[in-house]
Amino acid sequence: MHESRSFRVIRAVGLTGLLIFTLLPLYVMVSTSIKPLGDVQNQFRWLPSVATIRPFVDIWSTVPLARYFANSVIVSGCASVISVTLAILAAYAISRYVFRGREVFRLTVLSTQMFPGILFLLPLYLIYVNIGQLTGVRLNGNLSGLIITHLTFSLPFSIWMLVGYFASIPRELDEAALVDGASPVRVLFSIVVPAAKPGIVAVLIYSFMTSWSESLFASVLTDAKSKTLAVGLAEYSTENAVYWNQIMAASLVVSIPVVAGFLLMQRYLVQGLTAGAVK
Repeated sequence: MHESRSFRVIRAVGLTGLLIFTLLPLYVMVSTSIKPLGDVQNQFRWLPSVATIRPFVDIWSTVPLARYFANSVIVSGCASVISVTLAILAAYAISRYVFRGREVFRLTVLSTQMFPGILFLLPLYLIYVNIGQLTGVRLNGNLSGLIITHLTFSLPFSIWMLVGYFASIPRELDEAALVDGASPVRVLFSIVVPAAKPGIVAVLIYSFMTSWSESLFASVLTDAKSKTLAVGLAEYSTENAVYWNQIMAASLVVSIPVVAGFLLMQRYLVQGLTAGAVK
């Protein structure tokens, strides 16, 4: 089909505008991170008066960023791995077996995504406090409590997504392996999981990114030692000054794990997003 010149011009202008709209915030973020604090506090300047990497050095001493970084890695890593592991077992049972309450369970898992997270904030806080008083097991202000909390919203989504991925894998593969004497557990981990690897990786990345950027529960259920990055970045704003250059520098640094993981797993992510689309 022949494209008219006016159409090509309009398309080029539209794509250029979209590119500028997308890259402009990133440019402001990067340029601000290499500006002296004086440039940021005064009238906005597109270019720094003097480029400096000092903000990238100061971010580690202004706030305990290394501790917050480690907390986020622990919470996000544990929450995503546990979520995907449990989701694999649940999704395999739902997609391969017929049992009483199967549809009710599927609808219940899906219905949890309808409620806003803030609705569960106060109940979870009270539950953690009462558990600590009754058993002595401290979940509030503890990384383990935050990991359990993140499972409450990542696990249902992981189960729902993996059910579709597993359903797209022919059951004849399972039946052939069972005839050869393989157990259901071996069929799951030797046949189904390798075949659904793109979908599993996609769900793993989603769970990790969701947990990495979560701030609502982390702001209430953590203390000074268990804060994550999403909450700790606010400490660059003090009563005396707001260190905008350090905020931007820290934001770039904490984005590295997510961006690197996305780039490394991009092939699996793209395959996983379409793995369950056609059965």
